[in-house]
Amino acid sequence: MALEQNINEQLKQAMLAKDEKKLRGLRAIKAAIIIAKTAEGAGGQISADEEIKMLQKLVKQRKDSLEIFQQQHRADLAQKEQEEIEVIEAFLPKQLSEEELKELLIKIIADTGAASPADMGKVMGAATKQLAGKADGKTISAMVKALLAK
Repeated sequence: MALEQNINEQLKQAMLAKDEKKLRGLRAIKAAIIIAKTAEGAGGQISADEEIKMLQKLVKQRKDSLEIFQQQHRADLAQKEQEEIEVIEAFLPKQLSEEELKELLIKIIADTGAASPADMGKVMGAATKQLAGKADGKTISAMVKALLAK
């Protein structure tokens, strides 16, 4: 619930400041929260883990759109997506640096006993649980693949 209250407060501030960029991102988060709370079985509540997953999903959607807009040379639309990504990412936990992520993945690989690319599923299962919200799944996957290929 803290996320929803934080979003509502920041929405008010952004409206008063007439900050269109921030308003777009905050409204997207608020809409996602409302959808999640009213989903069947949610009971009007969402957990902190679900909030993080929801925010990551919003960022991923915008990154996918950003990539498409850049390929189509639509700088105006790409700019809007980038601005929304920055607003949404502000509510996510601090992302791990590449070095920190690599160190943690090496430890996870050692803990799981993975030795070849065939063990990638085992490593990814442990890594996604341990690194939830701290790193992007696509980045984790690419790094695990590289580390197991050695």
